[in-house]
Amino acid sequence: MQITDKTAVSIHYTLTNQHGEQLDSSRGESPLVYLHGSGNIIAGLEAALAGKQTGDKLNVTIAADQAYGEVSEDMIQVVSRTMFDGMDIEVGMQFHAEVSHGPGIITITEIDGDDITIDGNHPLAGEALTFDVEVIDVRPATADEIAHGHVHGAGCHH
Repeated sequence: MQITDKTAVSIHYTLTNQHGEQLDSSRGESPLVYLHGSGNIIAGLEAALAGKQTGDKLNVTIAADQAYGEVSEDMIQVVSRTMFDGMDIEVGMQFHAEVSHGPGIITITEIDGDDITIDGNHPLAGEALTFDVEVIDVRPATADEIAHGHVHGAGCHH
């Protein structure tokens, strides 16, 4: 069966950045299971997987605009240290917060006295990403999975 919209897809993948550094992998773990056509994975990878079937392997580089987007300067701002309510903060710390497009992660990128620079861009924004993928399984999604927008059962990622 080919990967099309409304199919439940299981893949193993290894993700590397443009410098060849491994960022993530499902190999040696349970495969990633997603509902194709529901936006459960980045757009560029979903497009590259369309039409593939069980056993297919591919190595694809996804441009930033089809991955986690370009870096938006509007998502970077300087805030007062008082926003952190006396917390001991350092560069690189990340927090869950409401950003312009909904819930997201902000990262502290600079500390200059009481001025704290935070970045609401996805940590991989602006990066081309390479996926080495093996399609493990493709099956029709159930009516419940389609209605809920994600795959149910073992290996599902809500």
